[in-house]
Amino acid sequence: MSLLIDDNEYLKTIEGIKQDIKAAQYKAVLSVNSTLILLYYHIGQVINEYKAWGNKFIDNLSRDIKLEFPAAKGYSVRNLKYMAKLATVFPDVVIVQEVLAQLPWYQNIALLDKIKDRDIHIWYARKAIENGWSRNVLVHQIESKLYERQVLVDKVSNFDHRLPALQSELAQQTMKDPYIFDFITFKEDMIERDIEEALVKNVARLLLELGKGFAFLGNQYHLNVGGDDFYIDLLFYNLNLRCYVVIELKTGAFKPEYAGQLNFYLSAVDGMLKKDVDNPSIGLLLCKSKNDLVAEYSLKDMSKPIGVSEYRVTSDLPDELKEQLPSVEDIQSRMK
Repeated sequence: MSLLIDDNEYLKTIEGIKQDIKAAQYKAVLSVNSTLILLYYHIGQVINEYKAWGNKFIDNLSRDIKLEFPAAKGYSVRNLKYMAKLATVFPDVVIVQEVLAQLPWYQNIALLDKIKDRDIHIWYARKAIENGWSRNVLVHQIESKLYERQVLVDKVSNFDHRLPALQSELAQQTMKDPYIFDFITFKEDMIERDIEEALVKNVARLLLELGKGFAFLGNQYHLNVGGDDFYIDLLFYNLNLRCYVVIELKTGAFKPEYAGQLNFYLSAVDGMLKKDVDNPSIGLLLCKSKNDLVAEYSLKDMSKPIGVSEYRVTSDLPDELKEQLPSVEDIQSRMK
């Protein structure tokens, strides 16, 4: 006598098996990558041990490996030099095992090329793993100086006084100053709505700049409070902070009254949208410029958690390009 199979139970069972297979495949890929990076690291150590033999040693090594393993890729002279550099920069194998071996080789190369400081190198590596960045995204984050904007800057907010310790720390880690919106084509007569529309049009890149965990809920988000209509510039939900995030854009310098307006929006969101499982909503005021002291006094007695940051809609010129361009003084002297 055959057994009848419950369709729902069968589908759940099959789905579970599929997820197990995918998880195993992912772990296998990570294991292979980790093994490869550690092999490259070991080869780099050997190269450094015999570096007194000169560049010919690396040339010969590359040739002999290709002769022995003709199908193997990744053993060019250039790549072997990167292996040696990795072993030189990180003499401690533990950090290579725990962090760098979790990244593909070409992301490790990008970090070796662009970062000189070991601690910053490791910071970007951890962020790339945490956020699942591709090589291109990693390079973009380095070139937009994410570390400087997120770690080194003194951020203006009242998160320490208005949020529980764990949420406050995470909110501070999420905040940047300034935010870089270099995907927006700048126009001198831009108003807030122009910038907002450009951000919404490029919402995927906006989410990348905001950071991990942001879900976009809408722009000009409508709230009816006591019969009056109000519109929030940009409304998000952050899955890590477990709260709504209200963002207001201002094309000019920060003014104290902007904080009051944002404080009102946060009260309305907490009263109308926030559920019991959600943490208190957070506000972020993005201005073209700000006086830090004025902003700090403005937030001091605000009841809601608010941060104030600047934003830029065009990125700075790269240092190498700046060096090639004439200075204002040079141009003036030539005109005379």
